[in-house]
Amino acid sequence: MPYLGSEDTVRDLRRALANPHVQSDQLRYRNVILKVIRLMSQGLDVSSLFSEMVKACATVDIVQKKLVYVFLCSYASLNPELSLLVINTLRKDCQDSNPMVRSLALRNMTNLRLPGLMEYVEQPLTAGLKDRAACVRRVAVLGWAKLHNLHPNSEIDAVVVNELYSLLRDTDPVVMVNCLRALEEILKEEGGVAINKPIAHHLLNRLKDCDVWGQSEVLKILQRYQPQSEDELFDILSMLDSSLVSPHPTVMASTLSLFLSLCWALPAVSLAALERVRVPLLAACGSASREIRFTVLCHIQLLLRSVPGLMGAHYKRFFCGYAEPAYIKQRKMQVLVELVNDDNVALLLDELKDYCTDVNTDTAQAAISAVGRIGRSYSDRCLGILIGLLGLKQENITSAVVQTMRDLVWVCPQCSETVCSALEGCEEILQDSQGKQALLWLLGTYGDRVSSAPYTLEVFIDKVRCETSSPVKMELLTATLRLFLCRPAETQDMLGRLLHYAIDEETDMCVRDQALLYYRLLQSGIDETRKVLQGRRSDPSLGVLIGLPAEPVKHWARVFNTLKPLWQSFSETESVRGRSCLLSFLLLIIVKFSVHVCVFQAAMQLVNIQILAFTPSHTLPWRVYLYTHTQAPPCTTLILGELLYTGKPTEEGVTLKQQPRDDKALRGFLSVLITVLHTLSSQRE
Repeated sequence: MPYLGSEDTVRDLRRALANPHVQSDQLRYRNVILKVIRLMSQGLDVSSLFSEMVKACATVDIVQKKLVYVFLCSYASLNPELSLLVINTLRKDCQDSNPMVRSLALRNMTNLRLPGLMEYVEQPLTAGLKDRAACVRRVAVLGWAKLHNLHPNSEIDAVVVNELYSLLRDTDPVVMVNCLRALEEILKEEGGVAINKPIAHHLLNRLKDCDVWGQSEVLKILQRYQPQSEDELFDILSMLDSSLVSPHPTVMASTLSLFLSLCWALPAVSLAALERVRVPLLAACGSASREIRFTVLCHIQLLLRSVPGLMGAHYKRFFCGYAEPAYIKQRKMQVLVELVNDDNVALLLDELKDYCTDVNTDTAQAAISAVGRIGRSYSDRCLGILIGLLGLKQENITSAVVQTMRDLVWVCPQCSETVCSALEGCEEILQDSQGKQALLWLLGTYGDRVSSAPYTLEVFIDKVRCETSSPVKMELLTATLRLFLCRPAETQDMLGRLLHYAIDEETDMCVRDQALLYYRLLQSGIDETRKVLQGRRSDPSLGVLIGLPAEPVKHWARVFNTLKPLWQSFSETESVRGRSCLLSFLLLIIVKFSVHVCVFQAAMQLVNIQILAFTPSHTLPWRVYLYTHTQAPPCTTLILGELLYTGKPTEEGVTLKQQPRDDKALRGFLSVLITVLHTLSSQRE
């Protein structure tokens, strides 16, 4: 037997297709055609058999017709002239008594996608719209959409559009849904299919007759219809009530999205709808499909932004399973953080503590971060867990714990004493740049409380020539200078050695420029240096504002049941929302007290943040555009930011864009940004 990919194989198939004895035996002829299709699917070029396959389509055998049509549609673009030979056969089949043959011919006629096909296909498609068989009408409706896609510049006859609108009342629900999709494609430039009151109510009444896909399509298109009265609105909501608790997640999500779009002016009704979908959402969380589970978890996070206690009584449903993938575990932990309260905090922390030692590094770090976020409300319990994890002396766990402690002491200054006492020996375990930066920040900020801070920094300074991370070197410069301001006798010598290396030997320009800036700052005097680097700290006796205010449903209703919740980083969103109030307050102080432009720009450059443009003080709205980049391996992350102050609490804050995505870098940027703004504002208060 010839080799599969040789020319002899194609030659033998051509002989078999042209052999009268094979053609007379229907089964043998079909098997030869099947071999051609098999070779085509395996990547062998069998386009040279096009003429023989065109002859083979003239048969009454439906199976053989399907096989030949698959071949013709695959190679029609390579043989446009020969493909026209099969048009007559297809047009003849469109008039066959068998509806299956008619639908098959009509479907493959539009699948040929030939430039001159339109004049041959219009008449069969028009006749297919009025065919007595539903399967033919289904194909004919989609055929017009294919034809429009093939010739987008040509206009579809208004008679055809009217016929498609009339078919919205077809007895077959699939025909009705296909008409919606076809009209959406054909009338795209005009805004899609027009939905008036009779069409909207007809679609709602036929909703239960459609399959899951059809219901989702109908519900999506109905979002563009606005009821003309409140009575009509509640009639529509009543008809949708059963779909709101549908066991199919896609139907339930589409119905809720329609609910939210209709009730944008009725927040009480929207919240009631969110309560109604609690049970279907919890059921979908146990789906066998990982994709559905992840999607549902992402959308639950959206709902919790407006109804924080929606899933509070069912928090155990979000415990992680052993065999679940890491991305689902991490998303579940984010949900668990939102569900913490006084009654379940002990159980949730015990559960998260087990996840902190997961074999998957990302899952373990996410669990430690979740414990830190809970620590903003329950600091004593969480600090005990974090300190216990430091005792394991595992590099990835220690790094995550130190970063979490850094974030925790920023919002909970009363934790600083406990955190400082737990930092002993961490420098020997940390290997990654993020962990080192967190440790250096803590030593620089609270070095007066850590007895071994100068000796720890000296270890880093002695190894600075071997350090490959520029952010670590820059953080080391800042930490050493801060420690020098509070413990000069112990730090003076090492600070001199570090500045000498950074200015004379360092090849990275960012590190060198920062060292020069510090050197010149020291030349201006200790008092000036202290004003720039050491602002007033928060009172450790004060607590923090716990939790976030419930967000109006209309803020996120437009992105519900879309892809945006899946790729949006909710840790990033939480971080931005959680710190927006503090940023607004700091921006108010800066604008009100007219921080000098040079001071503001110099302060930003100290932390490697460059200012692109800004508006003068005393002008509203006040904006400043800035950027920075991180050099953490394996790639560099660019962060662009806009600080906005309008004088209105609902329209101020910070907007960030990032490329590529790096959640850790973004959180670090926010922490540094708030530190700078806090320092400037404290000097102006």
